[in-house]
Amino acid sequence: MQPINIKAYTQDTSQIEAVKAFMKALKIKFELTKQDDNSIFIDEIQSSLNQVQEMKSGKLPKQSAKEFLNEL
Repeated sequence: MQPINIKAYTQDTSQIEAVKAFMKALKIKFELTKQDDNSIFIDEIQSSLNQVQEMKSGKLPKQSAKEFLNEL
């Protein structure tokens, strides 16, 4: 089984139910998640902060700010 991510921009609950019925009809296992766009941004910032801490502790080599920002 290979998981994939799909975003569906529904307008109401009937569309959500239709998508669920479609997936069930095709016997595709699925799960619904609701994630705000802000939480994705926060996760990326947290990852960057963790990387900075690893650089400070010597676990990662130091790099210029420009290189660091280009990776984001």
